[in-house]
Amino acid sequence: MSEILLVRHAETVWNAEGRIQGYRADSALTEIGRAQAQALARRIAGESVDVLYSSDAGRTRQTVAPIAEATQLPIVLDGSLRERNYGIFEGRTYTEVERDFPQDYERFRTHDPHFAAEGGESALQFRDRVIEALERLARQAQGGRAVVVTHGGVLGAIYRHVMDIPLDAQRSFSIANAGLNRLGFHAGAWRIIAWGDVSHLSETRSQGL
Repeated sequence: MSEILLVRHAETVWNAEGRIQGYRADSALTEIGRAQAQALARRIAGESVDVLYSSDAGRTRQTVAPIAEATQLPIVLDGSLRERNYGIFEGRTYTEVERDFPQDYERFRTHDPHFAAEGGESALQFRDRVIEALERLARQAQGGRAVVVTHGGVLGAIYRHVMDIPLDAQRSFSIANAGLNRLGFHAGAWRIIAWGDVSHLSETRSQGL
């Protein structure tokens, strides 16, 4: 069995402001986020890790850097691990999206899996991209343990996939910044070993998606 330690990036400025980041738009880690990244690195340093993957977005690069230093592993950047492309929604707050694109916002709010904001991708397209990428990395791990630093949407997509939760269902599970989520992959099937572990963040504030 390959084991994947799946991690959402640490808190960013736009997380704190309630702005939509996504595939292209980005923001730097907050002071809290930098502390979260350091705490996460200390936690992962205690694991036996074989490979370190990361989305190539700026916020994931900032999060993975202390982990690379702690584990002495090179970082393998992979653009397929980026957040969902939210198109014209990116950089805006949800209030601004509702004001500027009321019809689009309603389809987004109700989790229409076929809806894609202008210039973006639908939840279905995003889910397919994410699952393909994570299964490729799990197979490459060849029974080892890999750390994957990515985004909240990616975590949500794999959790729904493993637990057979429809894309249009309301989310009922946590996706914490810098939380540790442990998954197993064997013979083409996933299982969740542990989810939402934030015990290493006891001295920081973790914010959900």
